[in-house]
This record gives sequence, C-alpha cells and structure tokens, in this order.
Amino acid sequence: MFAIIQTGGKQYKVAVGQKVKIEKLTVADGDAVIFDKILLMADGDKVQIGQPYLSGAKVEGKVLKQGRHDKVIVFKYHSKTRQKKKKGHRQPFTEVEIVKIS
Repeated sequence: MFAIIQTGGKQYKVAVGQKVKIEKLTVADGDAVIFDKILLMADGDKVQIGQPYLSGAKVEGKVLKQGRHDKVIVFKYHSKTRQKKKKGHRQPFTEVEIVKIS
C-alpha cells in the first residue's frame, strides 16, 4: 500500500515504514504529524484518485529529526568580462517516518 501526498509545494510517494525528507515543518522532534492532502492511494489493484484530494484519507507520520542537506555550490562565470560569483546553499529539511495510511 502506498500513497502520494502533497506538502511544502511538492509531492511524495510514501509507504508505511518509509523515512522521507520533506520541506521543513515547524514541529518538534518526536511529535506526530498528519498529512491530509492525499492525491492518490493504492492498495494492490484498488486505486483511489482524488480530484484534487481524497476526502477522509490521511497519512500519519512521526518526526525523527530536523536537519539541513549537504551544501550546494552555485557558481556563475562570464569568460570575457572576468565576472564570477560563488554562492553556497543548504536547504533545511524535516525527516519523517510514515506510521499509518488510512
């Protein structure tokens, strides 16, 4: 059984027991989080598609940790004018373990 959820402007395919790194949520470590924007649920041959969301469906998860991804270097260079710009970025994330899909 799996579901496709929407959070933080992105869509994620999740299953029970899976650990997912999503956009940062303002929730403390160890707390429960409920996703109610379910786009699709599939259990074997039984598939439910929302328009746009499924009513009454929810995915429950537990927050494992808050963190930041590895640094991404953004480097812009113009050869003939000797212009260069170097910038780094670390995106914050929340790691969530999926507990239940209902």
